[in-house]
Amino acid sequence: MPRVLIFANDITSIIHFRRELLRRLVAVGFEVTIALPAHDRSQALRDLGCEVVETSLSRFGTNPLQELVSVFNLFKIAQHVGPDVIVTFTAKPNIYGGFVSQIVHAPFVGAVTGLGSTFQREGAVRNFMTSLYRLALRRASIVFFENSANRKFFIDRQVVTYANSTVVSGSGVNLKENSLAEARENEGVTRFITVARIRRDKGFDELFAAIRQICAVHDDVEFHLVGWYEDESYREVVGEMENGFPVVVHGSVPQARVRELLSESDCLIHASHHEGMANVILEASATGVPCIVSDIPGCHEAIDDGTSGLLFPVKDAHALASAIERFLSISREGRRSMGLAARQKMETQFDREKVVDQYMAEIRNACAPPE
Repeated sequence: MPRVLIFANDITSIIHFRRELLRRLVAVGFEVTIALPAHDRSQALRDLGCEVVETSLSRFGTNPLQELVSVFNLFKIAQHVGPDVIVTFTAKPNIYGGFVSQIVHAPFVGAVTGLGSTFQREGAVRNFMTSLYRLALRRASIVFFENSANRKFFIDRQVVTYANSTVVSGSGVNLKENSLAEARENEGVTRFITVARIRRDKGFDELFAAIRQICAVHDDVEFHLVGWYEDESYREVVGEMENGFPVVVHGSVPQARVRELLSESDCLIHASHHEGMANVILEASATGVPCIVSDIPGCHEAIDDGTSGLLFPVKDAHALASAIERFLSISREGRRSMGLAARQKMETQFDREKVVDQYMAEIRNACAPPE
């Protein structure tokens, strides 16, 4: 029975976006072991038939000694499991998993789900991270990218090649869990929603500027915010927006509640500066909610501008306000047509089961002995 070892540092993303892959792997006979930090939701992974090994692997830790200990622990886990393939999905597990796979001589399948803020500015840190990735991924069987721009960035810097990399439709979207919602009743108020971690590069400065501009001329709008603070400096400004404008702050809520809030909204706004593939756009679109999103890789692939949603130039608050104005001018019937087009796009291009098919094929191929 082939053994798959997965390294992860965030159980939430594994449960939300990789559950279908785990279920499929177990169903066809793979032994799946997941190494990740201790969490009270780990039982959900065991319920899928996976073995869970708890280990220290922080998302943001930078202490060199602690990180070396983490890599050593992953190496010991790999030695014990004896995997036929090691699989990872995010930055730090990609790098550490790539190194460990070379030490234990196991095939490696990685997924670059976004380049993050580190790669948005030239400098020593970006060069260092690029070098780490180059060393970690040099023997990868395959590296998945969620948009072609990220793949080209790594190919241009000789981190990966065309032969050992490919592009998938993000992590896809579960079309059953994110089912088409009924058309929202006309309450005389257009409800916008933003679902994102609260930090600068998710576009909150542009969003708040656009809200101020829109509310100066409209009193028939609401703006709902869902997400937790990754930048504590935003607490004060969010409080000011909540007190001075029709802004409703929901904070961090369970995924089921996110789906409810999406279905109760007329439009999603996602003003992010960079993405791998924005899952919330896929989820909103599957629900039949049109989206106003930054015209960047990782966002614009999911939108047919003017048909299933609207695009605006990234980091441009006035352009975002204009896009909101444009949406407000669309009739109720037009908005519903836009939402139905969004749902159809998800069904044809972003079905998670099709993404899982691609992962399964590459994992099987990595496990296959050489002829």
